[in-house]
Amino acid sequence: MTIGIIGCGTMGAGIAQVAATYGNKVVVVDTNEMALIQASQRMTNTIEKLIAKGKMTEEAGNALLQQITWTHQQDALAESNMVIEAIVENVSIKQALFSSIETIVNDTCILASNTSSLSITSIASACKNPTRVIGIHFFNPAALMELVEIIPALQTSSETTVRAKSIIDSWNKKTVLAKDTPGFIVNRIARPFYSEAIRLYEEGIAGIETIDYALKTFGGFKMGPFELMDLIGHDVNYTVTETVWKSFYYDSKYIPSFTQKRLVEACWFGRKSGRGFYDYSENAISQEPNIDVTLCNDILLRVLVMLINEAAHALYLNVASKDDIELAMTKGVNYPKGLLQWANDIGIENVVNKLDELYNLYHEERYKCSPILRKIIQF
Repeated sequence: MTIGIIGCGTMGAGIAQVAATYGNKVVVVDTNEMALIQASQRMTNTIEKLIAKGKMTEEAGNALLQQITWTHQQDALAESNMVIEAIVENVSIKQALFSSIETIVNDTCILASNTSSLSITSIASACKNPTRVIGIHFFNPAALMELVEIIPALQTSSETTVRAKSIIDSWNKKTVLAKDTPGFIVNRIARPFYSEAIRLYEEGIAGIETIDYALKTFGGFKMGPFELMDLIGHDVNYTVTETVWKSFYYDSKYIPSFTQKRLVEACWFGRKSGRGFYDYSENAISQEPNIDVTLCNDILLRVLVMLINEAAHALYLNVASKDDIELAMTKGVNYPKGLLQWANDIGIENVVNKLDELYNLYHEERYKCSPILRKIIQF
């Protein structure tokens, strides 16, 4: 099988590595020839490190590298069974690309977008045969993260969905099916992990170190929200938040924060720029968290009920099945447990009471309890 990848950035190269690992011929296309050379060298370096660590044999590593062709010629995609684009998050640019690629590949080739939040239906509308267009959203780093969201467009045929899922399943990934709504599963449900943490910080309830400490120590999250935003990059994280907000017709529940916007404006993108919420310079002084148990539990509960509410509402609106929602959040963003199971563990009535308490205090839409939480005793 031949897999085409458009875009040789971190995500495109990562998907290429995964596809080649499982014996596929891979053609990576990018208009920037220097970027192609650099991506190819990074791939070689990655494989050499895996060989040095004993995680891959030299024979397997060389075979993998030989499976990948790097080119700036789109015509090289002609024999592809599936093409996955991983380029800039811009609908118009993606539409133009898909319209062009459709004239190159054969009639049975699946055309997939790795977009994290844009409408697959909108992208598909640019094609003469939109039934073969689908969303296949990998998580970064693609070679390590197990989860892949499969998102059929309104026009996508059931055959395309089955074929696409089968291919990605064969790469030893955990696939989940999501409705074509803004943010799909993970980027929709995870928004409060960032936004409510920032809100707590903006209100002066706790500093970033304390909020991160509370979520990690008392919640079991591998990274705190501010650490994670710094790792993702605020240019990326803020853009996803803004895209989801706009896509939901400016629903105030998803409204971005000025605090994060200012970081983007300052080019304080996080670790990659040396400064974000945290200072990563050599002589930076770290602040100690407030380890008060009551405060930390309050922080955890407030963020957690917001996450649970979002997961419950996604289930209520049939964005995905219960099992896929749980799998998406544990495998896509490494949450310590599924949010719906977490609701059962702390008691759905307690979740509802906390949400009502917050809504009565703020009278903001973001704190409105999903109807499903009032209807059930247990998920």
